[in-house]
Amino acid sequence: MKPFFHNSLKRKLIWQLLLFQVVLLFLFILALVAFLVRVDLGGVLIDAEVAETAARAIMRDEHGQLKLGETEELKALRRKNPAFWFVAQSEHGEIIQVGDIPPVYQTMAKHLDRVSFADIRDMVPPHSYSAVIRKTIGPAGEFTVLGEGRLFSLTFVVLFLSNLLMIPILTILVIITIVAIPWIITRAFSGLAVVAGQAEEIDIDRRGNRLPDSNVPAEVRPLVHAVNGALQRLDAGYERHQRFILDAAHELRTPIAILQTRVETLPAGAFRTRLLADTGRIAALAEQLLDLQRLDRNKTSFTCVDLAVICKRVAADLAPLAISSGYELSVESGETSVLVMGDAGALERAVINLVQNAIEYGGQQGNITLRVERDGIIEVFDEGTGIPHNEREKVFEPFYRLHPRDHGAGLGLNLVKEIVSRHGGHITIVDGISSGACFRITIPLVSP
Repeated sequence: MKPFFHNSLKRKLIWQLLLFQVVLLFLFILALVAFLVRVDLGGVLIDAEVAETAARAIMRDEHGQLKLGETEELKALRRKNPAFWFVAQSEHGEIIQVGDIPPVYQTMAKHLDRVSFADIRDMVPPHSYSAVIRKTIGPAGEFTVLGEGRLFSLTFVVLFLSNLLMIPILTILVIITIVAIPWIITRAFSGLAVVAGQAEEIDIDRRGNRLPDSNVPAEVRPLVHAVNGALQRLDAGYERHQRFILDAAHELRTPIAILQTRVETLPAGAFRTRLLADTGRIAALAEQLLDLQRLDRNKTSFTCVDLAVICKRVAADLAPLAISSGYELSVESGETSVLVMGDAGALERAVINLVQNAIEYGGQQGNITLRVERDGIIEVFDEGTGIPHNEREKVFEPFYRLHPRDHGAGLGLNLVKEIVSRHGGHITIVDGISSGACFRITIPLVSP
């Protein structure tokens, strides 16, 4: 059995139910004792020790006559009560008596053949006329004995017997509770395991899922409904947020294009070059926002694409920009194809963002290399200052910039991560060959 935790429902139910059972059993015993004592009208019982001791002390002599033997029990009885009395009648009508029989019992002593059992007690304390009649067997045969009855408390007897009875009952209750409660709880809450499993699968990429309530306890169902309502509101808010970004990005494209056209008409010079760079970054930001929305809404099935072809095409497109920025751009790829299932346009945008990031932060000198390996790995590395180890996970967060005053909005690497994850792969930052940053994309290959 698993250990109970501090807030375990099983533990609370077991201890509370056990406490309730113990208290209820204790109150029942008290009520039973009170009832028996009240019914007994005095709360005492009569001990038949005298009658039984007398029967075991009656013997026969060598002539077959009855006599009283001095047994150890009889001696002990004499020491406790020297004035004890009894009269015994055998099954053959023989009578033997000891002590002074009270007058009220002398007539009854003559008719013991008609009585086999009786408890007699007078109503007035100190109950000096209490007596018992018992039919018992001794060494001399079977006798009906009328003798003095010793009183003792009924309350003590009932308490003693009730305690003896309560121990096995309580033991059974404890065993049943410890075994039954976990089994009942586990069976009743089995549906919650399904709910928890489906809740773990809900994330930003799998919206619209709701928790089932068909196999959960009625007490937990309102909580499931509340969670489903919260998920519905979150989905609606996320959709509104996405629509706003998409609409804003679309609306920005037209004024950005107009601005770029007007800047291009300015006289050549440093001011014009700077304005063109700034408008280019604004245009790139709008395109990145649109790319994020396309990824989220793209429902087309993947096709077989060649990573080597994609990297060569990106290198050809960005080579002029890299050379004008002071870099040498090269591609390292074998003659064999590296085939994966994916969206060629999305993967190309991911590689473009990595190369543009290397151009932006590579130190304006050295080499930028694209390497494609057979096991579905693309590496883009430069010879710049690199990225500190404690920043390598943060740079993939949206709107995070390594240096606060850097150009750009911090969406490029986040876009790359989203594209790679939607293709079932992952992206990491490793140390470059000499210095600089090395971004490594790994995407599953096409199954043979």
